[in-house]
Amino acid sequence: MNDDTHTNPRPKPAVAVVSACLLGQPCRYDGASKGRADVLRWRARQLAAGMVVVAVCPEELGELGTPRPAAELTGGDGAAAWRGEATVRRVQDHHDVTAAFQRGARRALALAPTVTVAMLKARSPSCGVGRTHIDGAVRSGDGVFAALLRHRGVEMRTEEGLEDGEGAGS
Repeated sequence: MNDDTHTNPRPKPAVAVVSACLLGQPCRYDGASKGRADVLRWRARQLAAGMVVVAVCPEELGELGTPRPAAELTGGDGAAAWRGEATVRRVQDHHDVTAAFQRGARRALALAPTVTVAMLKARSPSCGVGRTHIDGAVRSGDGVFAALLRHRGVEMRTEEGLEDGEGAGS
């Protein structure tokens, strides 16, 4: 009898990550959520395709709490923050919270290490894809978590544009 269970482990299921606030969890900086029916439908499609869907809030995982002061990137985008060329600072007092954002991004990735696709909150300093708050304005660049996912080759989109069945991003 040939037992291949040790040489051919069962393949890991594909994993999708979604910003928890888009699923209705009140984890935004202001204690609110941004739950959307179209994101719930996107999640249902991923589940129907056999994917595991993991909801994350990198800022809560970084122990910033909810509610928390608003924050934005300063000096560059999330990729620049990972290189030490930019920071994430609270808007109200400019306190540096970069380490907490990075810790939360690492923890979010640890919850879904085989992630292949992500639905992230547009313009968030953690989850923004392609455009986020940098130096007081919405500018080109990814948030801290999105930059980590991009570095790993994850397909990313935001809730914006979902009404037409697509999803901006990547």
